[in-house]
Amino acid sequence: MKYCSDCGASVTLRIPPGDTLPRHVCASCGTIHYQNPKIVVGAIPEWGERILLCRRAIEPRHGFWTLPAGFMENAESTAEAAARETLEEACARIEVGDLFTLISVPHINQVHIVYRATLLDLDFGPGEESLEVALFEEKDIPWDDIAFRTIALTLRHYFEDRRRGSFGTHNASIALPPAATVP
Repeated sequence: MKYCSDCGASVTLRIPPGDTLPRHVCASCGTIHYQNPKIVVGAIPEWGERILLCRRAIEPRHGFWTLPAGFMENAESTAEAAARETLEEACARIEVGDLFTLISVPHINQVHIVYRATLLDLDFGPGEESLEVALFEEKDIPWDDIAFRTIALTLRHYFEDRRRGSFGTHNASIALPPAATVP
């Protein structure tokens, strides 16, 4: 950040009084510009023993499979974001259920939230950000082609919980592996 979005003057990176972290501070009007993590919200759309996955039509990870998920918008709840993203990416309507995973991804300044959800019908198809959308049984999940570690972790927890017959909420943090460049 070089310029203040409030007045257009130059900003400097410094620790403001009463704070502990460097922030972009406007030299003219004194506005402190906080940069906070982005929230990614998604769903595990269930239909019986199968779950709905989307094959990405966009980068990052074009061509890889994921749960319907994306960045939360202002003025919506996390559950509303999960339903909207599922509709946008899979043209699918869902009933959002319980929170399932909350995963911190500090090296990219994100928090990923995934809900369990029930598909309301089988009227789904690829949205603009998906090449294809399909229902998968556990044995058919394309594990080597899952787009993101947070999604793979969520799916592993989901199938472990389902085998156990009891679903809980999973809270985790994904650390950056040494010399890693993959998401």
